Amino acid sequence: MCRSIKTLRPPALPEEATEDDIRAAALQYVRKVSGFHHPAAHNHEVFERAVDEIAEATARLLDDLEVRGAHSAVRRPAREPQPDAV
Repeated sequence: MCRSIKTLRPPALPEEATEDDIRAAALQYVRKVSGFHHPAAHNHEVFERAVDEIAEATARLLDDLEVRGAHSAVRRPAREPQPDAV
């Protein structure tokens, strides 16, 4: 798997993952799976859509994870739904 994707949940990450952290991980995943670092213009939209969808799924995963044995009960606050991109 992509070695540059870091673990985004506590205690591996001392603070809550930011949206930038989540998007960077999603971008690395899409780059690895697609084999493209920067997609051609005709693939740009589908590439960005994949990054957005994976970032959303990652945020939901982190929101719903229950980390037991952490110093305190660590739960991410629920994210506000994002409006559909135009």
